[in-house]
Amino acid sequence: MSVTFDLRLDDGRITAVWMLGSFLVVFLVTRGITRLIRAGRGPFRDTSVGGVHVHHLVYGIALMLLAGAGEFIYRPDGGWRTVLAVAFGAGAALALDEFALWLRLADVYWSDEGRLSVDAVLMVTVVGTLLVLGANPFGTNGEDGALGVALSVILTTGAAITAAFKGKIVTAIIGVFVPPVALLGALRLARPTSPWARRRYSPGSRRDLRSRRRYPDGARNPWDRVVDLVGGISRKP
Repeated sequence: MSVTFDLRLDDGRITAVWMLGSFLVVFLVTRGITRLIRAGRGPFRDTSVGGVHVHHLVYGIALMLLAGAGEFIYRPDGGWRTVLAVAFGAGAALALDEFALWLRLADVYWSDEGRLSVDAVLMVTVVGTLLVLGANPFGTNGEDGALGVALSVILTTGAAITAAFKGKIVTAIIGVFVPPVALLGALRLARPTSPWARRRYSPGSRRDLRSRRRYPDGARNPWDRVVDLVGGISRKP
């Protein structure tokens, strides 16, 4: 079980670079503008139609629909393909920046729950970067054959799913592309609030107590600090 990278540049890879670049730039610009609006600085204001606040995810969904329709119907090459890739990346950034609102069906943008939006964007960025680099999560050599590929898929997917159930979502996603990371997440202690811990760690058991010591309430990790920096949202103590 290994991961391979293909760094050769082709039209598909270049299109992916444009899409990922557009995604990152639009997300960062959007976060900057929303922070200015929240602080009451600059010329930017929330958009309302008939007293209804129009969230920017609406524009994002519209952009993705238009870009997707253009790609499927016209199958353009060259410059127009790049335009559609940039439009789709921009739309995805606008939509995912309010991912928590999809999930909660409430305006939780600046709340603790709103951190899910930044989590989603950062995870998509990680996956997108790995795809741009040509990461193949099921890399096998020519001698492995169908059995080797099947075993690689089963082991990698199983480890990633286990890591996710243990509350290690980021580890699970990265682990799909870097199998040793998924395996490490699957073997390590689950977070106390995870589905795995709730089902398998009896209250007061040795593993439950170890998990709570390792992941105490209010504990912060490097990922939390990145979310705070990028999103401007601080986790509640």
